[in-house]
Amino acid sequence: MKKLESMEQFEQFKNNGKHIFMFSADWCPDCRVIEPILPEVEAKYQEYTFVYVDRDQFIDLCVQLEVFGIPSFIGFKEGQETGRFVSKDRKTQEEIENFIDGLN
Repeated sequence: MKKLESMEQFEQFKNNGKHIFMFSADWCPDCRVIEPILPEVEAKYQEYTFVYVDRDQFIDLCVQLEVFGIPSFIGFKEGQETGRFVSKDRKTQEEIENFIDGLN
C-alpha cells in the first residue's frame, strides 16, 4: 500500500487510474484490527492502487471529503468518486471486499 505524501500526490492519484484511499491513523484500534487482512485484499483487487492516508497528517483533506470516522475507504477512477465506505465502525474483510465489488 502506498502512503500519501502530499496533496499534489493525492490529486495525481485521484485523477489518474483506479485508486482506493484508506483513511486511517496510528492511534486507531479499529484500523489496527484490519491491517493483517489488507495485503490479501490488495492482492485480490490488483486493478486498484491502494493508498494509505494518515488522518492526522491530512485532516484538511478529510474535512474536504467528509471523512469523519476511520477506518474509511473512498474509491476514485479517473478523477470521479466511484464509492465510499465511510464510518467510524470497525470493518470486516467481507465488508471491505463488498464495498470494492460495488465500485463502478
